[in-house]
Amino acid sequence: MNNNYTEEVFESIKHINEYEQEFWYARELQSVLEYTEWRNFLKTIEKAKVACSQSTNNTNDHFVDVNKTGNQ
Repeated sequence: MNNNYTEEVFESIKHINEYEQEFWYARELQSVLEYTEWRNFLKTIEKAKVACSQSTNNTNDHFVDVNKTGNQ
């Protein structure tokens, strides 16, 4: 796995919603972070959800299930 991730890499796949909130699609992050299989990346997402919850944040505010459609 590449350890040379720069801000530009993440900025290039950043999306902004109608409320000016930044977000990233997991499938795009999966590719950038060089996970070749979704099931392996899904484990990382689940760990991130646990960490979010343990830091007293509501995971529903930070992780939203989105089905892939069109050009996502």
